[in-house]
Amino acid sequence: MRLSIFPLPGAILFPGLALPLHIFEPRYRALASDALARDRRIAMIQPQRPGEDAPLYAVGCVGRIGEVEAHEDGRYNLILEGETRFRVLRELDVSTPFRQVEAEAIEDDDIEALAAIERAAFEQEARAFADAQGYSVDWDSVSRLDDQTLINGVSQIAPFDNAAKQALLEATSLSQRCELLIQLMQFFALRNDDDGGRVTLQ
Repeated sequence: MRLSIFPLPGAILFPGLALPLHIFEPRYRALASDALARDRRIAMIQPQRPGEDAPLYAVGCVGRIGEVEAHEDGRYNLILEGETRFRVLRELDVSTPFRQVEAEAIEDDDIEALAAIERAAFEQEARAFADAQGYSVDWDSVSRLDDQTLINGVSQIAPFDNAAKQALLEATSLSQRCELLIQLMQFFALRNDDDGGRVTLQ
């Protein structure tokens, strides 16, 4: 499939979740206008380093524009709703101001769930992490979330570095993503104890 991409460092999107975007650069205003005129889809993916034509990571997520607020000066506020992860096959040579790729969809298991012991271990580690970071969390609401919404939601908003967030996005199963999240939360806590730095896989 052919996808128009928004390469944004630090921003990942998962199927079933939402990502708010404020679009102001001319090339991405053109991307948003094009998407709204066609199928309302924008593909989110991280670049591997800064720069307009920086190489891309291999995996991203296609989102569909839900809510949209268009400003008179051409800026947009969008809510992008995650649909499916994708793997880049090759970047296309295009005349549009925004980049495009040929990609294949990654078929995720919509009903994949954690074992009870995995869920319990994650919630225990998440409570310790939240307490250490001073986060206020409604744990009653958390306990009612299904496994995918919980694990993917934390992966999307967690304060980890770009490479760590990419590793979470590329995890091949929910159990693998859960295990990686636990490791990252533990490592993040150790790093913050040492020097206040952000967790990194680089």
